[in-house]
Amino acid sequence: MENNQNLVVSKREITNKSGRKNLRKEGKVPGIYYSHDSKESIAFCIDDGEVSKAEKSNARIFNINVGDKKRNVLFKSVQYHPVTDKIMHVDLYGIKMDQKVTLKVPLSLTGTALGVTEGGILVQVLNELEIECLPADIPEIFELDISDLNFGENKQVSDIDVDEKITVKSDENGIVASITQAAKEEEPIPTSDEEDEEFIEGEESVEGEDQSGEQKDDSQDDSKG
Repeated sequence: MENNQNLVVSKREITNKSGRKNLRKEGKVPGIYYSHDSKESIAFCIDDGEVSKAEKSNARIFNINVGDKKRNVLFKSVQYHPVTDKIMHVDLYGIKMDQKVTLKVPLSLTGTALGVTEGGILVQVLNELEIECLPADIPEIFELDISDLNFGENKQVSDIDVDEKITVKSDENGIVASITQAAKEEEPIPTSDEEDEEFIEGEESVEGEDQSGEQKDDSQDDSKG
């Protein structure tokens, strides 16, 4: 894993909704910097190009200038547009390289489960693993092999191989993935022609009633004629 990539950010003064909207129009992403020892958060903005560079890199730790100080930071939270997936806001969390941090790391399933080859459905319950470790020991991703997973079986957090330098904060008994039976589609029950005719006749009888639900007396209308 590559560490200590430089990230260029600029402090911003306007923090209201319209200000953030204008920044996005200018090709910038608004964000907030904070840390465990900071008294208040610092608002900043970053160019779209810088965010793209950070996403494409393999880094988890970045160097930024906050005020007159250089800081090591993690991307703590990233908000995406629900339709375009464009990054709308980022939270950067200040860290110290000699102090442990708690964060979530993506979890990927590898292999093809036995139950899937036999028609089962793979259900992934957990997509991230919460851990605690020193910044330099943060893994890029966790992988879990599910090749031997069959019907009615599951893989748990305890089945994931984790380096001894890392402490798992997620529940060790938590289910990561399982194989379930594919749901059977119920075939519609066909109706006979006689049932269709009864339904149609029923509709006609309702139309023959007035709004009070009483049957009209056609003989009275004939007598008036």
